[in-house]
Amino acid sequence: MKALLSKAPGGTDTLVLEEIESPTPGKGEVVIQVKAIGVNFPDTLIIQDLYQFKPERPFSPGGEVSGVVTALGEGVSNLQVGQRVIGSCGWGGMREEMTLEAGRCIPIPDTVPFDEAAAFVMTYGTSNYALKDRADPKPGEKLLVLGKWISVCLKALTKASSMKRAILIADSKKSSQTRSKKRAAAASTSFMTRLAATMLSHLSAR
Repeated sequence: MKALLSKAPGGTDTLVLEEIESPTPGKGEVVIQVKAIGVNFPDTLIIQDLYQFKPERPFSPGGEVSGVVTALGEGVSNLQVGQRVIGSCGWGGMREEMTLEAGRCIPIPDTVPFDEAAAFVMTYGTSNYALKDRADPKPGEKLLVLGKWISVCLKALTKASSMKRAILIADSKKSSQTRSKKRAAAASTSFMTRLAATMLSHLSAR
């Protein structure tokens, strides 16, 4: 199988695409056939040894994936072969197949595209933690969103709208402000918002 590997600290130009052995699941693990990979800011840090976690090289970047379970390790009973899942891995996702602890996999409905699922955990998780657990906005307070086309900020618009909080969008272009307002207005009824609530509930129960 193919894997994008970091063999030395540096930028994206230091990554190499190589053929490696397909993985076998250990106890409590599953093998995921990777269909889509979320690309986030920590990926650029981890390959430069600037992130708080420093995996042993060679390793693949890619902190979140979506795909299909193709094999189960000993003791795995909560997942099935053929099941569609999100894998919250931290690193190791930029490859065609990967092993992951079953407890770090989240089942996804058949109606959710793999690319949207792969971009869910870090962005929604970050904005949910920042808004709900850290900021804890009260009725009457407003949320100021900067850099609103960054994925975390887009999810913050969705989350704040579902919490029925007023949103202030800072942008120099009026057209961008209009697009952001429309997105925030639609967010509270969107399918992804309902999916977010389901998945965040799943994560909170773990």
